[in-house]
Amino acid sequence: MNAELFFTNLPALLIAMPLFGAFLTPIFGRFLPKIRDAWVILISFATSVVAQLLAAQVYINGYVMYVFGAAPGTSAIPIDSGGIPLRILFNIDAFGAFMLVSTAIVSFAVILHLTISQQKRSSLSEFYALYLLLVAGIFGMVSTGDMFNFFVFLEINSISASALIAYHRNGALAAEGALKYLIVNTVGGLMILFAIGLLYSQYNSLNMAIISQNISLTTLNLLTLVLFIAGLATKAGIVPFHLTTPDAYSVAPSGVTTLMIVASQAGLYGMFRILFSVYGGVFTSVIVGWIVIILGVLSMFIGVTMAIPQKDIKRLLSYHAISQTGYMLLGVGVALAVLGDVTLIDSFGNMAMKGGLFHIINHAMYKGLLFLTVGAVIYRTGVWDLNKMGGLGHKMKWTMIFFLIGALAIAGIPPFNGFASKLMIYESTFAFNPIIAIIAMVVSILTLASFMKVFHSVFMGPELLEYASVREVPRRMLASMAILAMFVIAFGFVPDLVVDMLITPVAESLFNQGQYIHSILGGGL
Repeated sequence: MNAELFFTNLPALLIAMPLFGAFLTPIFGRFLPKIRDAWVILISFATSVVAQLLAAQVYINGYVMYVFGAAPGTSAIPIDSGGIPLRILFNIDAFGAFMLVSTAIVSFAVILHLTISQQKRSSLSEFYALYLLLVAGIFGMVSTGDMFNFFVFLEINSISASALIAYHRNGALAAEGALKYLIVNTVGGLMILFAIGLLYSQYNSLNMAIISQNISLTTLNLLTLVLFIAGLATKAGIVPFHLTTPDAYSVAPSGVTTLMIVASQAGLYGMFRILFSVYGGVFTSVIVGWIVIILGVLSMFIGVTMAIPQKDIKRLLSYHAISQTGYMLLGVGVALAVLGDVTLIDSFGNMAMKGGLFHIINHAMYKGLLFLTVGAVIYRTGVWDLNKMGGLGHKMKWTMIFFLIGALAIAGIPPFNGFASKLMIYESTFAFNPIIAIIAMVVSILTLASFMKVFHSVFMGPELLEYASVREVPRRMLASMAILAMFVIAFGFVPDLVVDMLITPVAESLFNQGQYIHSILGGGL
């Protein structure tokens, strides 16, 4: 019975555990500082396990709906207009479960890294509390079926991330990056809030399924869609809404930046959820699909060209993160552009969708790995400037190997995971428009050239005298990198299995808008 109660309340535990951990962490820091780090790792591990169990439950049953405050098995409180959920609602389908898996893996790997890399700094209790709040914000964004609660979790995400950004570097750089990130994300959040208000004024509901069932093609609703896309593109760091992303990513602690990659993907999740589950079938998908494609191409090309001349290694990685987001937009945009044609969907649209979605989790793994390896280098050297590095491979062999794995993956070199998702995007995009596919391939070539330059600058060459005392990072940091490297390799060696088990259900859930509506209005588990 206890086990049944545990599994029934997994969605509540998903949010309650990191919030509970965040609340108690300063108390442990004040009275039991020696076990604070162990407490934070334990809470992160437990939250990760809950997320994985919940994702497995969704993949087995199709979806999980949880109504906060209702008795088990109660899907909603009916009112006169019929069955509209009045309480806070979590509706997790395959897309949400997919994001839970990605967040769970990365968040646990990151906390292992942070408890070593930040151990000599002050105010760690508050730092870890903010980290757990960021985790809770991401989980909430990808789980809720209510638009206003999505906004609330988005704000938790943005505010906690802004505070974490300001923590690392001394001087004004970190404060400037945090302030820019907070201001821009606040503007983006206000656009989303305004869009939510417009929909609520028309449909008297904040529930995504109810709005989706009743929404129509009007000028006001098109304006609302534009506001959603602009606000969520700001969170995801999509060109031309990317201007604060490099400033924020480059000054935050490397572990925080790694989780912020997943946080930005939660914004991407919100965009795709709005486009497919809420607005699906209402607008002319060809036009909106091309808008998403153009945003993707701009992000790919501008991101990589801005990365190449960078000397600050974290700023270089930040621009590459923007570039890689373009591949996700490109794949999903192509699928959106052919959404109304069943023949084209079967021919290449389905592959494009799967490739774009597959690239989301692949990017979280290899980009997270790259940021953690760079964090390890900075931890030992205290240097961000590529021109001041060199020969570190002599003393940091494991870090060098992990960096090389991530670099080859982001460049799309087999047999690593980036190759698998990029190949799907190349093939489907070429069938849609060969010129766009060629641009995507050129961007990958430039990415490879950029990372080979970084690899040589950091790890190759003679051992520099000033780094004679440098040694490999502690085992816990190596373990954090090994976790992500394992997934980078595994997803690359068995991509068909990953696509069949994880990605295909996600693509089907996005294509099938009626299934999402039925999962809420047709009753819960």
